Amino acid sequence: MNDAAVVTTEELDKYRRELTGYCYRMLGSSFEAEDAVQDTMVRAWKAVDSFEGRSSLRSWLYRIATNVCLDALNAGNRRARPMDLTGPTPVARAQLVKQPEITWLEPVPDGRVLPSVADPAEAAVARETVRLAFVAALQHLPPKQRAVLILREVLAWRASEVAELLDTSVASVNSALQRARATLAERAPAASDAADPLDEEQKALLERYVAAFEGYDMKALTALLHEDATMTMPPYDLWLRGHDDIVGWMLGVGDVCRGSKLVPTVANGSPAFAHYHPDPEGGYSPWALIVLELRDGKVAGMDFFLDTPRWFPLFGLPERLEA
Repeated sequence: MNDAAVVTTEELDKYRRELTGYCYRMLGSSFEAEDAVQDTMVRAWKAVDSFEGRSSLRSWLYRIATNVCLDALNAGNRRARPMDLTGPTPVARAQLVKQPEITWLEPVPDGRVLPSVADPAEAAVARETVRLAFVAALQHLPPKQRAVLILREVLAWRASEVAELLDTSVASVNSALQRARATLAERAPAASDAADPLDEEQKALLERYVAAFEGYDMKALTALLHEDATMTMPPYDLWLRGHDDIVGWMLGVGDVCRGSKLVPTVANGSPAFAHYHPDPEGGYSPWALIVLELRDGKVAGMDFFLDTPRWFPLFGLPERLEA
């Protein structure tokens, strides 16, 4: 008779969403996070007879998931945003240079990574720590420091629990956390407005954004943007900063987006839109997933993720809109 604890697939699956959030913060890729969690579940199921219940099932799964992520990160790939790689480009010199998919930090649907929690403070931390800017900042940390910071600061694990998970000492965990905090302080992402649920002012701001974008009213759009607002377009490394360059782009190369339609969604704890482009054959076809960053009642950032065959199915968005 075996002393192993009895674990069912249903019990393992209860942790899938929070593990996906953890792996997403570690890896910066929604697809790699899904793969890492699937690998975690397969490894756990194969080793379930050796799980004796000395630690919690949750801790055991996080240990496996951490090892899966560290193995992936040891390959040396670091996800980034365009602003992590180059400076802003004046619109007069703007060129679209495509980078490999492995380069870019990826958006993720909230429903894949944000578990339902009753505590509003916990929910706010969860949303804040899947923001694109925050996850991009995490990518500057060495893998083990990244794991320590997420486990301690985001998931509120005790230092002793993290030390046990990583097979190290509490002193080593505290030292890694201190170094991780110092690195993040140097690269601290700008604060953003809480957006779940949206307040009435934010709803009105987004309604005006949709009206300005769909009407291609650059004066109205400019009024909604911070003066130093940014615009990115992965998989291209180009990014723009400021009213003049953003509007110059949208009235130049970007003028093909005139007459588009926006459908609301959410990504990375932020408001987002599925952007559909007028189709010459009628109706509207997918063009981009737009993730917005809101700050102090205005739009601080617009990230246009153009690889719609990847993003629209992941977000459960329609393949096209009829006229």
